[in-house]
Amino acid sequence: MENEKLKIFDKDRNQVGVATREEVHRIGHWHEAFHCWFVSRENEVDYIYLQLRSDMKKDYPNLLDITAAGHLLAHETVHDGIREIKEEIGIEVSFNKLVSLGIIEYCAIKENFIDNELANVFLYENNNTFDEFTLQKEEVSGIVRVEFDDFYEFWLGKKEEIRVKGFEINKDGKKVLIDKNVGRNEFVPHENSFYASIVKLIREKIKE
Repeated sequence: MENEKLKIFDKDRNQVGVATREEVHRIGHWHEAFHCWFVSRENEVDYIYLQLRSDMKKDYPNLLDITAAGHLLAHETVHDGIREIKEEIGIEVSFNKLVSLGIIEYCAIKENFIDNELANVFLYENNNTFDEFTLQKEEVSGIVRVEFDDFYEFWLGKKEEIRVKGFEINKDGKKVLIDKNVGRNEFVPHENSFYASIVKLIREKIKE
């Protein structure tokens, strides 16, 4: 995976070449990613879905994250990003059913790792039940949802915890229900400003 080739960009989003994933994260090249957030509406309540990253993941294992996301490879277009949805959570989605939220820049830095992403962000109205999610165990160990209004207030600093409900697949391959309160330390540490931008964009779409 570290040898996968990614397109790299300058600060003005002009492509300047191709590099391996390892080099991209070591040097901090800007590169493209695909993000898709699932939302649904049930009994007049809006929900947003999150994945629980597998404990096998090198980066941020066992943390809550975007419903489905991944890097775009050098030969791929943004349209090809829908493969991430099918691969990670087993849901077949047509690109024309996605709602674009634009391209959001964000940066995450930790020891020997600089992640400068140009994230192509999309919204998908989910009509699937939890039973219809099939998880790629190397990548994803669970799916949960949270009331969107709570999620919105959480990332704007108005709540310290939110309640998530869903399921995870344990080490024995058994489905275990999740119903608990979580804080920010249980999420992948994208910048707070990134989450705040996302929830504002999603709110505009679902409240239209």
